[in-house]
Amino acid sequence: MKFLCLFHFAPDAFAGVTPEEMRRLDDATIEHDQKLRAGGHLLLASPLADVSTEEVIDRRRPVRLNETDGPYAEAKEVVGGVVLIQAADMAEAKALFADDPIAAHCRIQIRPLHENDRHSETGEGRPEFRPG
Repeated sequence: MKFLCLFHFAPDAFAGVTPEEMRRLDDATIEHDQKLRAGGHLLLASPLADVSTEEVIDRRRPVRLNETDGPYAEAKEVVGGVVLIQAADMAEAKALFADDPIAAHCRIQIRPLHENDRHSETGEGRPEFRPG
């Protein structure tokens, strides 16, 4: 199964962390990603650019397309990184992050990808994920 892992950070998640501690945390996180890759679990991992660079496309309103610049005052947390993994089940997916050094600074949301790829009226499936 494939799982998308979203890393949610509070605005003060790194308050008090020195630049040297941040560098060590970055290095430790990269080492953890390499461990996941070596175990055959990691498909993609990336931090996201600062939330001030985001734009949201909101099509819920009829007739026109709305684009809104972030960040949003009501948001208590922001997604700061994404990881796509393979695991046998949710229990294994959760266990893969038990020793993730960034977990002390965020909330990790793990969601399975929908596996049914033949649900459209055309019978066509979604394109396979092909990294690189």
